[in-house]
Amino acid sequence: MSMSFVTLGVGDAFSALRYSSSIAVEAEGQVLLVDCPHPIRKMMREASESSGVTLDADRVSAVALTHLHADHASGLEGLGYFSFFVLKRKLEVLAHPAVAERLWDGHLAAGMECLIERHGADPSPKHFDDYFDHTPLSTQSTVRHGPFLIESRLTYHHLPTTALRIHAGGRCLGYSADTAFDEGLIDWLSEADLMIHETNYGVHTPYEKLAALPAELRARMRLIHYPDDFDTRASVIEPLVQGRRYSV
Repeated sequence: MSMSFVTLGVGDAFSALRYSSSIAVEAEGQVLLVDCPHPIRKMMREASESSGVTLDADRVSAVALTHLHADHASGLEGLGYFSFFVLKRKLEVLAHPAVAERLWDGHLAAGMECLIERHGADPSPKHFDDYFDHTPLSTQSTVRHGPFLIESRLTYHHLPTTALRIHAGGRCLGYSADTAFDEGLIDWLSEADLMIHETNYGVHTPYEKLAALPAELRARMRLIHYPDDFDTRASVIEPLVQGRRYSV
């Protein structure tokens, strides 16, 4: 397959049934994580067993981060530490500058800014650049990462959030990220061969809005980030299944 993805999680922040929403996109043997909730290595191990695709931290070339809510970014500390201590390399994070602006001071620093590097020593200060490399995503231009070309579009959400269009192997995958219903965003995503769209309550996208879209769009759409009480069997749009591999 030229480009495929494995669903690591399909649930929302409040789910008691499923992991938080994240996918692992693969092309030319390279794996790009879209978002990074905790416990990301357990999520990858279980998805490996169900999908037949070997996934672990050593295969992740980067994380494309849509926004800083914990159900999308809580695994970055653990994956960053694993990369630092075990893999002996920095973890690359692809994020729009508006998303990355508070990634360190507002999210990661409390757990990562001090590190005892040898027994008996005092903690030494650490900074974002000690653990991570940041590649800015752009709403104006395409950004390359390995075999992937990535486009971004800001969504309507509580804090800066970007939808993505990921190109590889002659195919394009659209990812809405968290967003209220936005016809302009739907149009932007519709240029992809396959689009993944969230659906949930509150400042998210109501299922009814997506179900009313033209049949041609619904046929190329998959649902993610749905609540535990979502009736997956009655949905007129195919909901993604956690731990399954899909081709684009």
